[in-house]
Amino acid sequence: MNPSPPVSTSTDLKRELTLLDAVMINAGTMIASAIFLVPADVAAAVPGVGLMTLAWVLGGAISVLGALSVAELAAAYPEAGGQYAYLREAYGPLWGFLYGWTALLVINPASIAAIAVAFARYVGFFTPLSEPAIRVIAVLSIFALTLLNARGVRLGATTQNILTFAKIGALVVMVGAAFLLPGGSTANLSQLWPPGTMASWIGPFGVAMVAVLWAYDGWIETTYVGGEIQDPGRNLPRSIILSTLIVVALYTVVSFAFAYVLSPARMAGSKVVASDAAAVVLGGGGAAFVAVAILVSALGSNNGQILAGPRIPYAMARGGLFFRSQALVHSRYATPVVALLTQAVIASVLAASGTYNTLFTYVVFASFLFYGLSAAAVIRLRRRAPALARPYRAWGYPLTPLIFIAFAAWLVVSTVIATPRDSAVGAGLILLGLPGYYYWRRAGAGRGGL
Repeated sequence: MNPSPPVSTSTDLKRELTLLDAVMINAGTMIASAIFLVPADVAAAVPGVGLMTLAWVLGGAISVLGALSVAELAAAYPEAGGQYAYLREAYGPLWGFLYGWTALLVINPASIAAIAVAFARYVGFFTPLSEPAIRVIAVLSIFALTLLNARGVRLGATTQNILTFAKIGALVVMVGAAFLLPGGSTANLSQLWPPGTMASWIGPFGVAMVAVLWAYDGWIETTYVGGEIQDPGRNLPRSIILSTLIVVALYTVVSFAFAYVLSPARMAGSKVVASDAAAVVLGGGGAAFVAVAILVSALGSNNGQILAGPRIPYAMARGGLFFRSQALVHSRYATPVVALLTQAVIASVLAASGTYNTLFTYVVFASFLFYGLSAAAVIRLRRRAPALARPYRAWGYPLTPLIFIAFAAWLVVSTVIATPRDSAVGAGLILLGLPGYYYWRRAGAGRGGL
């Protein structure tokens, strides 16, 4: 059976993003607050520097396999919407729509809301804030970044570049301080492996791997702006792979630096592991330095998501599967302003109401479900569309996508087993998109929407 012809990729967006911009969008979205907190969760699950480091390296390797796989799709379909386009071409418009529906209503806005609230709470490090004030600051940060990105993808990308370089610089400073200033010790690295047999490590190591994989999440962000990247056949795959490798190296070294300063045992008992490590080598100013680093990281991660996320409903509307207004592009700034504002409103409601954690828990498995389907799309399209122009072909095919699919399936199944009720509700939220899909399909080319 031959695949259906690709949907038209005509667009009102401009190709203004360079390779550097694309790398910074991905890396900046990945580096949020997780690296300042998750190393403690990993140390608690698998005490021992060797196993901790292995978790970060293996989690990074899996993320790189996903990046290598999706990079092939990004080069073949360099258009707005990223995974929406890949799933549409591989499995039909229904799967693309269900992904876009879930990303628009839950995955992206819940993540933006959570990071915005974390940002506001760290503002409270410098001045006391009530809970209502925290939520107001969170909402204001969402709209400020939205308005900035509405004024042009170039402005949004430049802001992303500055914030990402700043947060990478902060992490490099932390690593340098850990190894060059007094406070750390090789004695803290003496416990390489946890006690017990290898069989006893498997379960805890799985827990650590789940935390690590979520910390690496975001390596696909730049694909959403595929319609605005210059020379996409070359720059899209390079940006995905380079940004993932950069973050893997950073995360692994930062985790090792924390262990050098604190030891795995102290890391496991810390609620603010980065602040505790910084306090050892930087003294009283260490906590303030970490607070500033987290503020910059949160802003950079949300700026990347706010810039890229609206391209999904934009692409859906262009394909006739969503409200026509979501495809409107500003005549001067060439940005999907309605989609940007829609995302901001949803994220702000979630931030103000505090419901983002509940919703995100419900669909926590959805990201890797769709990641796995995207990796499988590489194999499916190789068979169904062998003549498709592929400026980049996944290195190590077919093992590369197959290994990533296996890990994605393991993560989804583990999540469903651990939280069956939440997963069932999440599946229901995804399937709630079905009536909308059939409505827009019947309406034809979006003529039934506003």
